[in-house]
Amino acid sequence: MTIERTTTAAEQPTNSHQPTNSHQPAAGEQHLVIRDLHVAPAGHPDQEILQGIDLDVGKGEVHAIMGPNGSGKTTLAYALMGHPAYIVTKGEVDWKGRHILKLSPDKRARLGLFLAFQYPTAIPGLSVASFIRSALNARLIGIDHNGDIDPTDPAKGGINMRDFRNKMREKFKLLAMDEGFASRYVNEGFSGGEKKRLEMLQMAVLEPEMAILDETDSGLDIDALRIVAEGVNAMLNPNMGVLLITHYQRLLNYITPDFVHVLAQGRIVKSGGKDLALRLEDEGYGPILREAGLETSTPDDALLVPIAPDIEPVSVGH
Repeated sequence: MTIERTTTAAEQPTNSHQPTNSHQPAAGEQHLVIRDLHVAPAGHPDQEILQGIDLDVGKGEVHAIMGPNGSGKTTLAYALMGHPAYIVTKGEVDWKGRHILKLSPDKRARLGLFLAFQYPTAIPGLSVASFIRSALNARLIGIDHNGDIDPTDPAKGGINMRDFRNKMREKFKLLAMDEGFASRYVNEGFSGGEKKRLEMLQMAVLEPEMAILDETDSGLDIDALRIVAEGVNAMLNPNMGVLLITHYQRLLNYITPDFVHVLAQGRIVKSGGKDLALRLEDEGYGPILREAGLETSTPDDALLVPIAPDIEPVSVGH
């Protein structure tokens, strides 16, 4: 089934990449605030991919980013997490009262940011359980090292093995996953759907406050696409914001967005609600690009939104 959320008048989609009335002065505490973000490849700093992104994503909100291939969607995800292949040439990103562009990727993760990769990497020899426990311990340390906290010591704020196993069992049950995943090596020999399911497991155990899902639905069959919808819906809560980067409008029938943004030629050119995603499915990106005053030599037929496989409505434990 589809998860619906009640919104107040102040939360209704407008030009939602601008602050709304629901945003308080301390927006950086509860919102991921992106202002005039310019990003270029590290090897070509003069060739900007993102050319001025403005976006607010609050806890408890689901924002979907859609756009033609090459528009900068993955670049945005990687820049937010500090991928070394990209450099920020201008702009600010604030989260929980900090300017996170000055922080290393691990510190951003310790602050509660999470990135689900489009193409997760295999790590032979490292079990899923060890990998997730190490990540959870690092999260427990936090960004400001405190000598009184040692996540490897249950007496100093750590998680003991029994509690960790119980937590893993709880999340396996939540995501309807086989507990045998825990002993397998990270993504080694995994199918596309299993890789995405592991991303959801990491997200469930780490309990981020802001989750960035980079085309998690890309290249998946019907069953795997359903896994993404079930996993995300099962974890939606008022304490976690979601930035969902997707190719497919149909995924948004099952993960209901509060806001939809169109990213094209390095900037957000249109924002709205679910109706905007439906319009994109009907018309493609061509008309919206022209409304935004953008010129493109690509014919409208080549700017249609890709059609995802049909999926049946899913039941989620919410």
